[in-house]
Amino acid sequence: MKNMTSNLLRCASLAAALVLAASAQAGSITVKGSDTLVVLAQKWAETYMSKHPDTKIQVTGGGTGTGLAALQNKSTDLCNASRKIKPTEQATSIKAFGKRPTEYKVCLDGLSVYVSADNPVKELTVAQIADIFNGKTTNWKQVGGPDARITVYSRENSSGTYEFFKEHVLSGKDFAASAQTMPGTAAVLQAVAKDKHGIGYGGAAYGAGAKSLKIKKDDASPGVEPTEENVIKGTYPIWRYLYIYVNPALDKGDIANYLNWLRGDEGQKVVKDVGYFPLPKEFRK
Repeated sequence: MKNMTSNLLRCASLAAALVLAASAQAGSITVKGSDTLVVLAQKWAETYMSKHPDTKIQVTGGGTGTGLAALQNKSTDLCNASRKIKPTEQATSIKAFGKRPTEYKVCLDGLSVYVSADNPVKELTVAQIADIFNGKTTNWKQVGGPDARITVYSRENSSGTYEFFKEHVLSGKDFAASAQTMPGTAAVLQAVAKDKHGIGYGGAAYGAGAKSLKIKKDDASPGVEPTEENVIKGTYPIWRYLYIYVNPALDKGDIANYLNWLRGDEGQKVVKDVGYFPLPKEFRK
């Protein structure tokens, strides 16, 4: 009888432990990836958890490449990305979980080029920006500014913003060897704000403390600001979608509900509050 009681107690303890483990995992969502998206992702998480207290959402950055690697090794549920997934990353994902990740567009961004508020330069062409960031143009007087050496601030190569900028602005060419690599968009903005001869790039929501330049498609085009209207119309030359990627097997329950919410009206209001631009209606839930 004593042994039977002991066995029953052990079984009850094991069952309780399993219930606790299950409840600890239930309603828990991990998000990792783009530093461009991290401030918005944190605000999304805070807003959603205030309305759904049973759901816990943990958000970390690290860059798009880091987030996709975490998605592939199943150490995150959602990957924030500031660029589209590459074919090689698709292939790795298929090896990891049998399918390509589901891609969700979550907002629009006017990728901005920032200078110090004290810099008299107000606009540049895309070609001029490319020449500055690849090291061909090294002095502000070459683009109508003061006689001062340009300090280039860039992102680390695991950043989706780095890769997007390299592909769409530098046409695949390397950044200048003298470019100073910063760990995140916020760090780029802080550096540029303090350096009157500095220049950097980043998401539209990170402009505080620095000045975003008007961008001209070419010499004959007008300078265009990275506003919501100009990005939606496509007149601002350096715009992009921001994304979330998810393993299709996980796209259900709490995760599916969260993804639907952030692409719906409430989630897109948070997008606008943070400083990015809401999705066109056809992409909303």
